[in-house]
Amino acid sequence: MDPLTTSAWVALVAAGVLAVGDWTAVLKKSKRLEYFLKPATLAFLIVAAATIDASDDAQRVAFAVALCFGLVGDVFLMLPDRFVPGLAAFLLGHVSYIVGLRIESGSGTAWTVATVVLVVAGFPLARRIVRGASEHNASLGNPVAAYTAVITLMVSAAVVTGEPLAIAGALLFYLSDTLIGWSRFVRPAAWAPLGIIVTYHLGQALLVASLAA
Repeated sequence: MDPLTTSAWVALVAAGVLAVGDWTAVLKKSKRLEYFLKPATLAFLIVAAATIDASDDAQRVAFAVALCFGLVGDVFLMLPDRFVPGLAAFLLGHVSYIVGLRIESGSGTAWTVATVVLVVAGFPLARRIVRGASEHNASLGNPVAAYTAVITLMVSAAVVTGEPLAIAGALLFYLSDTLIGWSRFVRPAAWAPLGIIVTYHLGQALLVASLAA
């Protein structure tokens, strides 16, 4: 039986169409369209996750909860002066992903090793972003550092599953958030908004698709 039910297929296709529309809105700097299309994309990814016939119901629920937190985070980040609440929502989303990924992942030792490798590899970049956040606003340093730690744990949890879609999705999510941190606190780039939204949507979509693998 195909784990991708008709409802899941329809939701994924709808999310894809809305995502492309959102990328176009970002290119055209149409905030009104972005404010509709970005959360709408996540809403359909939530439907897709909820209707996929996953091998483990607990994992499906955890992923759906993670996406709900992502939707809340999207809304907060579109509002002025709501960066920290948005960060908190996404942090809780990553915790939910970790819970779901650990259901079908390798040993705790493998997770620890993967985490150490990722921390060592990402430390120079993460340090610059956290330092930039602190210089931008002293109160942002600790929240950004905590968020960086949690998303690193999420990526390492995906890596030890050995599932290519989950790994690719987690890495793209990490890349998206790294681009946010770099462009916001270190060095702005004209291309960053498009890069951020494309990698974010692809990352979330691949994590959802991994439920059917």
